Amino acid sequence: MRPPAIATNRFGLGARLGTELPKDARGWLLAQLDSYIARPQAIAAAPSRAEAAAALVDFYRAARAGRMQLRAGEATAGTAATAGAVDSPIPGAAVQSRQIERSKLRALYVDSVAARATAALTTPTPFVERLVHFWANHFAISAEKPPVIAMAGSFEFDAIRPHVLGSFAAMLRAVERHPAMLTYLDQAQSVGPGSIAGQRAAANGRKRGLNENLAREILELHTLGARTGYGQADVTDLARALTGWTVGGIAGGPGSRLATASPGDFMFAPVLHEPGPRTVLGRSFAQAGEGQAQAVLDMLATHPATARHLATKLARHFVADTPPPALVARLERAFLQSGGDLPTVYRALVEAPEAWAPEAAKFKTPWEWSVSAMRAIGAETFPTPNVLGYVTQLGQPVWRPGSPAGFDDVAASWAGPDALMRRVEAAERVAARAQGAGDARAVAATLFGSSLSPPTATAIARAESPAQGLALLLVSPDFMRR
Repeated sequence: MRPPAIATNRFGLGARLGTELPKDARGWLLAQLDSYIARPQAIAAAPSRAEAAAALVDFYRAARAGRMQLRAGEATAGTAATAGAVDSPIPGAAVQSRQIERSKLRALYVDSVAARATAALTTPTPFVERLVHFWANHFAISAEKPPVIAMAGSFEFDAIRPHVLGSFAAMLRAVERHPAMLTYLDQAQSVGPGSIAGQRAAANGRKRGLNENLAREILELHTLGARTGYGQADVTDLARALTGWTVGGIAGGPGSRLATASPGDFMFAPVLHEPGPRTVLGRSFAQAGEGQAQAVLDMLATHPATARHLATKLARHFVADTPPPALVARLERAFLQSGGDLPTVYRALVEAPEAWAPEAAKFKTPWEWSVSAMRAIGAETFPTPNVLGYVTQLGQPVWRPGSPAGFDDVAASWAGPDALMRRVEAAERVAARAQGAGDARAVAATLFGSSLSPPTATAIARAESPAQGLALLLVSPDFMRR
């Protein structure tokens, strides 16, 4: 690969039909740091957090009504059975109502995925757009619980996109306070045992306690990385500091019963907060209330282990499954010297010679391959019925990695025989639907310029039809690697 193709494929999301490869590859990438728009039209039109919260309020209201009706129906059935009645059906309308409300949550999710895809296909700043996707996977949520299904889009659009060109500390603050993260990792249900609410629960014989999920993932995944010197005591004290961080006005946690002007927003509930100082990584944090956990996050955001962890992940994502040690060290140094300023780190990445190695060492994930394939034919939307079904068939459903660790970023996870066969089938569908893409040789010239390998050039030249030639291009090693 030559620099223009490296810029558009390794750093970006693939060249778009009708555009030219950049003549000044590095300059083209760096200029995007000044022209990125956090809320392009597609994202601005996507479902908002307020819409998601309103839908959740309706969903939980229907769920409560359903439980009440089912209990009433069961009581009626029991009475009828005692009286000798044969049939006494339990009301099913409540169940149907809940299913309707859940389908609305699903619709919010699907619409948000479509907005993400449209932004990726049409963005004039694909390098920064790729960085958005990188950070959203670093701070992974998985849309399975109702609040996360409804707010997964808002999480990326509100917590990641506005901070992708800021400091890591600012992004970390936004991510950990977002209701999707708080509900996904059960922080909204965490109660300090010594808090006012915890003591009341204990006095009434109810078990309400600390949840350590968010604290553990902050240390292991979001900041320091696994096996970096922290212990169980650090996890527990961070979890204690985080008590009180909850979501107001929606079910799923103690905060749902606390008054709030804006349901679904972050709120700090003093009655849930565990009093007292905390010790994390040997440092004492005596702040009161909400500021205690925030002070811990600020310390973690610029910790040397965090710099090494993030530098390694960035180098792995952009350059190689086994990151070059010199590149990791260079990115780590840029992070520490700038106090976690992300554009400084990105510039160090763009300027690093390891990032411009001609060998295409990275294998595209299903999302990356899908976006680059649709950009290659000039599409502005994914094929019907929706983008979610399309990428799910390829094995990478958007915002649903099934684990807080996110989707894997190495070839071994995506290059199996079954996965490759699904891409072949998808490539045939894309090629069949391509309108105005033209001859595959011309498309290849747009995508790779003079970087196209002779075997791929020969294969598409011998294709029996333009559609076959395009499909062959899309599943070639040139296209599936970056």
